Amino acid sequence: MSIAFVSPSMRASASDLTVSVSPLGLVELADEEFEVHGPRLTRYANHWAWYLGYHWAYKREAGEPNITINYVGALSRYITNFTFGRGVHFQSEKKYEHIVPALLDRAWSVDNDKKSVLWQMGENGSVAGDCFVKVAYEPAWFDAAGNAHPGRVRILPLNGAQCFPEYHPHDRDRLLRFKIKYKFWATSLEGTRAVYTYTEIITDDVIEEYVNDELLDARENPLGQIPVVHIRNIAISGSPWGLADIVDVIPLNREFNEKATEVSDIVNYHSAPVTIITGAKASNLEKGARKIWGGLPKDANVFNLENGVDLSGPLAYLDMIKRSMHELTGVPESALGQAQAISNTSGVALSIQFFPLMQRYSLKQTNYTSGLKRINELVLRTLFLYEPETRIYNPATQGIRSSEEQPLIIDPRDPEVYDTTCDWPPPLPVDELVKLNEVQAKLALGLESKRGALRDLGETFVDEKMQEIFDERLAEAKEEGALEFIKAQIASAILRTTGLPPTGVESPPPAPASGENSKNPKSGATSAGPLPGLPGTGSGADIESVLSELVTLSKGTKLAQRRNPEND
Repeated sequence: MSIAFVSPSMRASASDLTVSVSPLGLVELADEEFEVHGPRLTRYANHWAWYLGYHWAYKREAGEPNITINYVGALSRYITNFTFGRGVHFQSEKKYEHIVPALLDRAWSVDNDKKSVLWQMGENGSVAGDCFVKVAYEPAWFDAAGNAHPGRVRILPLNGAQCFPEYHPHDRDRLLRFKIKYKFWATSLEGTRAVYTYTEIITDDVIEEYVNDELLDARENPLGQIPVVHIRNIAISGSPWGLADIVDVIPLNREFNEKATEVSDIVNYHSAPVTIITGAKASNLEKGARKIWGGLPKDANVFNLENGVDLSGPLAYLDMIKRSMHELTGVPESALGQAQAISNTSGVALSIQFFPLMQRYSLKQTNYTSGLKRINELVLRTLFLYEPETRIYNPATQGIRSSEEQPLIIDPRDPEVYDTTCDWPPPLPVDELVKLNEVQAKLALGLESKRGALRDLGETFVDEKMQEIFDERLAEAKEEGALEFIKAQIASAILRTTGLPPTGVESPPPAPASGENSKNPKSGATSAGPLPGLPGTGSGADIESVLSELVTLSKGTKLAQRRNPEND
């Protein structure tokens, strides 16, 4: 199924400019906004249209298909999943690793859906070339059912077509003013549904909100800085805007669809071939399958127009276009589902096979790492502003304080608080056994610590994992000691009752006899009586309790349980 889409560039003007794929359509731009942002918004609209599969600017007649194979969307989604599919882990300086990682984990994984946010960021960057992320705080509230919702930090990926940043004329990284502008539906005072334009202008000092150019609210910016991060998908020297992953694929995909449609027309034309009749009238011949024509003139000739087109050339041309799209994006042809032989390819061999894609991954990783660090800084500053208690170390919900140099209360003026690092897990599959053998060899040679080994294996909270391992080993030691103690009590009870030591237990020396024989050391006679128990197995009452339990288990002296039938 194909849907006609008119390119935004065909109708881009000061009063009519498609800037998003939302059903609300257009946003009116001022002359200055159109002059500065018009080409960028047109590019966004064109890229999103191709990404969503709107590849044709016209409709054909009924029965004439427009072949649409959306390689733009498939390649973009693959690159995004390759980059962000395994997530990103955040770490902080040693001085604050007992507080900061837990706060970041809360903001990303509890207050927000980390995987969804990362995917939206990667998708916006891959398609539009620019990713805008806003950090805001949502106060605690109660819903209509009375359920309490605690306050949270929101990490909001924005639609780039609704963002209008203003940079310093001599510093492309210094954001002076940021405007968010979009349309929305609402109910007017007369009770009718109408479309309104919302505008939010943010500077370091103030935040202003407008609806249809009427000032709705103006307040001081409590954060003291613009809480928006602009991430360039692939940075371009001398430009404030980024480069999309699909920019080189769109013209090739257009050519592929056009040639595939032409091949489809050839196939359709010859699947219902034209019948040519010479020397006879077609009106005298009955049309249809399984018909027999007779009585034709001597010179009459009837035949079908055969397919004289060799499709090997057009198909080879389509293969060449498809291969070019893979080469430009770095995605191997086998990555989109092409059949290939099953093998246990090593990680090094996979890295060589995916080397062009790994180069693109490294390039994107550089830009997104810088943006994620800035987002983490805004998250922490927002938490410290609206929830000051989060600056205090809480051993119940945060990390482990391993040194006295680690403060109990964070000083938000310390720049080291916001110095976080991004740990990107390897995007290619890793053989766990090979990785474990490598880590084991390093540990055996003393070239790696256990904490470093845990980091290599992808563990984020290393100290917590080490404490968990220690607690587990301590519990196992206690359980093993308790079991040995019980075994000793059982052996003592058996020895006390039968006089025979259990297998593997040495017989204790006999107790001295009472009376004269006990006073005569040369006499070997002993008095009759129970043999002493094993040393260190507890008091006689403990042994009697174990003995009673063993007798009950071995002799079955416990009365059978029965159920008294009653009416209920």
